[in-house]
Amino acid sequence: MRESIVQARGLTKKFGEFVAVDSIDFDIAKGEAFGFLGPNGAGKTSTMKMITTVSPITEGKLIVLGFDPTTQGRSIRERIGVVPQEDNLDLELTVAENLYVYGRYHDMSRADIRRRTVELLEFAQLTDRAKSPVEPLSGGMKRRLTIARALINDPELVILDEPTTGLDPQARHALWDRLYRLKQQGATLIITTHYMDEAEQLCDRLVVMDKGVIAAEGSPRELIKEYAPREVVELRFEDGQQDQAVMKLDGVAHRSEVLADRVLLYTDDAEATQHEMSERGIHPEQVLVRRSTLEDVFLKLTGRRLID
Repeated sequence: MRESIVQARGLTKKFGEFVAVDSIDFDIAKGEAFGFLGPNGAGKTSTMKMITTVSPITEGKLIVLGFDPTTQGRSIRERIGVVPQEDNLDLELTVAENLYVYGRYHDMSRADIRRRTVELLEFAQLTDRAKSPVEPLSGGMKRRLTIARALINDPELVILDEPTTGLDPQARHALWDRLYRLKQQGATLIITTHYMDEAEQLCDRLVVMDKGVIAAEGSPRELIKEYAPREVVELRFEDGQQDQAVMKLDGVAHRSEVLADRVLLYTDDAEATQHEMSERGIHPEQVLVRRSTLEDVFLKLTGRRLID
């Protein structure tokens, strides 16, 4: 077992009578990328705020980098880097000046800041933009700069809140590559994300939170294996035909899910399922067969309800 860098036991956060985080347990190992997934209001942000010492613990025990956030918050803040969901760069400053100012916040010497700035601009692929103002940079460049800024103090733990929200696919993949490199260099990452493909790409382990509790924990592959059959058959029917077809689908697959625009069949053998459908006289307008994904697990555990 690797050394735990974050430990939580019975961790609870309450706001008056409302329980945002309800007595959760988890361990994050040194050098791993650990994800928190969940719908809005699941308790992810409240958990992150307790880890980063921004919000006090209501009940339970939390140890971060060997320190108690209740009494040793400063020691924790000196050793972590935080990437907020929204970029909060100083737009009036240049790229390099943004890193310099953050280095001074951490009481770093000018020589150390210069050294780290060279390293981080190369890491973020922004070396040629060092003297450029921040405001005209693309969204992907700003996001990479925000991550570089969080690394200025060479943190042992990096916390990223929705790191690629709002980025186009090219920028997302470029950022994934930077984060993968960061993990290879030994950093411990905590990531919250709404993108299931991002969690599968980046996280060694993750927890799915819902209504303040942990609904499931494991690696992406383990969770898919435990909570979802091997394949999903998506069916679309002509107008007015879906309800009649659904009546004939009972028992065709391990589990079925009827949505407004399609029917999902969860099965270990898509070919056999389609053959059984044909035998029952079910002929969809469109059929899509795909592998089960982490998104299927997420929706099974948390439901499809919309939460504002």
